[in-house]
Amino acid sequence: MERARRLANKAILRRLVSQTKQNSPSPALYSSSRYVSSLSPYLSCDGNVRSQRNIHGFGSQSRSISIEALKPSDTFPRRHNSATPEEQTKMSEFVGFPNLDSLIDATVPKSIRLNSMKFPKFDEGLTESQMIAHMQDLASKNSVYKSFIGMGYYNTSVPPVILRNIMENPGWYTQYTPYQAEIAQGRLESLLNFQTMVTDLTGLPMSNASLLDEGTAAAEAMAMCNNIQKGKKKTFIIASNCHPQTIDICKTRADGFDLKVVTADLKDFDYSSGDVCGVLVQYPGTEGELLDYGEFVKNAHANGVKVVMASDLLALTVLKPPGEFGVDIVVGSAQRFGVPMGYGGPHAAFLATSQEYKRMMPGRIIGVSVDSSGKPALRMAMQTREQHIRRDKATSNICTAQALLANMAAMFGVYHGPEGLKTIAQRTHGLAATFAAGLKKLGTVDVQDLPFFDTVKITCADSNVIAQEAYKNKMNLRILDKNTITVSFDETTTIEDVDTLFKVFALGKPVPFTAATLAPEVQDVIPSGLVRETPYLTHPIFNSFHTEHDLLRYISKLQSKDLSLCHSMIPLGSCTMKLNATTEMMPVTWPAFADMHPFAPTEQAEGYQEMFKNLGDMLCTVTGFDSFSLQPNAGAAGEYAGLMVIRAYHMARGDHHRNVCIIPVSAHGTNPASAAMCGMKIITVGTDSKGNINIEEVRKAAEANKESLSALMVTYPSTHGVYEEGIDEICKIIHDNGGQVYMDGANMNAQVGLTSPGWIGADVCHLNLHKTFCIPHGGGGPGMGPIGVSTGGLPAPETAQPLGTISAAPWGSALILPISYTYIAMMGSKGLTDASKIAILNANYMAKRLESHYPILFRGVNGTVAHEFIVDLRPLKTTAGIEPEDVAKRLIDYGFHGPTMSWPVPGTLMIEPTESESKAELDRFCDALISIRQEIAEIEKGKGAPHPPQLLMADKWTKPYSREYAAYPAPWLRAAKFWPTTCRVDNVYGDRNLICTLQPAHEEEEKAAATA
Repeated sequence: MERARRLANKAILRRLVSQTKQNSPSPALYSSSRYVSSLSPYLSCDGNVRSQRNIHGFGSQSRSISIEALKPSDTFPRRHNSATPEEQTKMSEFVGFPNLDSLIDATVPKSIRLNSMKFPKFDEGLTESQMIAHMQDLASKNSVYKSFIGMGYYNTSVPPVILRNIMENPGWYTQYTPYQAEIAQGRLESLLNFQTMVTDLTGLPMSNASLLDEGTAAAEAMAMCNNIQKGKKKTFIIASNCHPQTIDICKTRADGFDLKVVTADLKDFDYSSGDVCGVLVQYPGTEGELLDYGEFVKNAHANGVKVVMASDLLALTVLKPPGEFGVDIVVGSAQRFGVPMGYGGPHAAFLATSQEYKRMMPGRIIGVSVDSSGKPALRMAMQTREQHIRRDKATSNICTAQALLANMAAMFGVYHGPEGLKTIAQRTHGLAATFAAGLKKLGTVDVQDLPFFDTVKITCADSNVIAQEAYKNKMNLRILDKNTITVSFDETTTIEDVDTLFKVFALGKPVPFTAATLAPEVQDVIPSGLVRETPYLTHPIFNSFHTEHDLLRYISKLQSKDLSLCHSMIPLGSCTMKLNATTEMMPVTWPAFADMHPFAPTEQAEGYQEMFKNLGDMLCTVTGFDSFSLQPNAGAAGEYAGLMVIRAYHMARGDHHRNVCIIPVSAHGTNPASAAMCGMKIITVGTDSKGNINIEEVRKAAEANKESLSALMVTYPSTHGVYEEGIDEICKIIHDNGGQVYMDGANMNAQVGLTSPGWIGADVCHLNLHKTFCIPHGGGGPGMGPIGVSTGGLPAPETAQPLGTISAAPWGSALILPISYTYIAMMGSKGLTDASKIAILNANYMAKRLESHYPILFRGVNGTVAHEFIVDLRPLKTTAGIEPEDVAKRLIDYGFHGPTMSWPVPGTLMIEPTESESKAELDRFCDALISIRQEIAEIEKGKGAPHPPQLLMADKWTKPYSREYAAYPAPWLRAAKFWPTTCRVDNVYGDRNLICTLQPAHEEEEKAAATA
């Protein structure tokens, strides 16, 4: 009855989606770019199941040719799923089951088990060569025009040395978030470079290590203003000169905080109500104008209002920095520092502020600390702000960054240095000024009189006529309305492009001059009062690596300090660190995908649109849902979007009062923070002794809040590493009491092909594409968090309201979607199902190998675990004084990244092997943990770890074990050893002495000497 009820009505989300209107001030405003401001596109999941072909062998008198012998040699699943059939049987028998299928039958509850999973397309899986051909076909359907749209997205020249050695380099894109600082010093230094670059250019002393995009960074700044004012002032004013997508995101985000967003012209800002917590302005403005904000900021501060400024890093190399105006927070995007537009992302956004607000900053911050020898070392600072610790009290629900893209942008700054960046900015401005001067000379249109940096605003008789002429020349302009156009210039614009633009705006009339002849007459249009006089990027790092061989060596030096999947497995529970195949990564850097502006006309992106449709269909099949949105550009953004869908459903029914969200303690750590952002009241329920959600607590909480229940947030399998038998009953309890079920997709790697959120009974789920579907973690990002929704049981009346905008680009970080698309299409339905099975097998095999050395904390009803398991180290604290961190640090000496520490249960390690690791690698990791357990039993040798070369080569050695044993605790290390570059990093020192930018070399030496 429950499933029938849920499937009875397919109307809700389709109706919500159909009514998700474009939230721009005017539909004509971005007509040329097909601007989409809502949580769309929702993708249909209809399709015909393709019949499988029967391939018959050819007979002969002597022998027959098998079907297997005729298959292509580059099939993908056998390359990804590491355990061979023989190993699968042996490992299953070791665990106590005759074969893999019997293990799966004992592990996945029968009540939620799927019979099979079939894709409407690519069911058998494409070979790697077929996939490349298919992606080339999609790429050919994209038409990349020269973009002059702007709106925060610009063409950029990605230096090949950065493209090849960072973006395309698995040594950089397969790293995990730098929680283990001792084996992450390389990317930590690069991210510190990024923070230093941002603080120098913005003129504010604190920066985070990146955020998702400029629009969501502005929304985070709005939340900061609300927090600074302790929630007592509920109005946030946004200047009409801000990018429209930024305005829309802030409006969406404000709902959960009960904030009122007012959009107004600067001259109409009104603080008389005394209820304004902050304001947002753009510098330069979205239409190109440069304004002096000095008096504006003074007036805002006089009225107790905080000022947020969205800005452009390239412009700030020549413009007066925001910090000198006195603004409180600066946000923006580093995209034009060598990161492709990629149809919207991923890009590294930034947020800079003063020291006063450092504990309210969202995102990750890299800080300078010292290691146990007293030498400077880097780490992620102030981690106590993060969601897994503070839960609903966290400063933000964002638990990731755009580390890979921040590293690219930082290296762009290092490569060009201050003078190189300034030269790019001056050239860009010079081309814009030459273009404006030429239009004035032509006299066919009017040019805005306000000063500008790179964007020229033009008034004309008919903007569509000019736009069509530009299309003929493969150029995209931004159409504001029927009489207004803007043209934005960038690093890739040529003087020949300017001449072509002259012809476009002349509309067939002869142009009696060229840009080259006109340029010597053109004057700089930036007012003297807005010209930058403050130096920036003065540290030697930004002034030392301006040749390719110098930068190559610097990149290689940093890479050598970091452990990645190039070295060994990364067994982090809940993080699913599977290998990202080269074939999946290849299309990402093809110009047909990388160079597309997110607001280019949709007809120019037919290849992208076809991929979105196919990917959406396959994700619907995987999840059992009816519709998918690809817009959320991180897992946390997906959580937020999914909860907003549920919120919109209740609003559509008139149930505005439904705001209670039940969250088990075993749910993913970001869940409470996401619920708080949606304005929900959180009720926590516990687990039983076996790690399962306490169903009676859920029932009691749901019934007690029946009239106000909005949602349950649940992770499945649970973060305790078990398939809970009562999950379908839990879903029914929530539905019976008027709520909806939100399933966190963090553990989807244990569901694909075996069960699904829609089959289990969930109504909404986000997917971490960077976990289950192979988008690389990139040292701490990028990620994607698309959401799927079951329309069954969610009837929507005509009053259904749109959700609004979730991320700055219509399809989120579209450039990395080809990775998941190729992974799924090459694996096919059987390959994906086998991946889930082997992930479960690998986890059970490791748990069995380790159980006689460490207690395994939770198991299912038949004694098995899911795709991850928890090792209990709490007894060791009593018997040997050993903490999980001690074990994790000693694992570094064995060449491994530590598992997830002390989460979700304090004093434990959570291990997830994934399906892509071989039995040999699993054994190697188990051997390391077993060896460490023996060390603990003998003389507590794990306490001094890790052991970098400088410690081993020191004149004095005071450890109770030999240098040799410290360095080579296992025999395989003599053949290949990954060396940490620091001793154990002092976390407390780094937080008490917070330094988040590069320091002069002599200061670092003095600090190290003083500490020693």
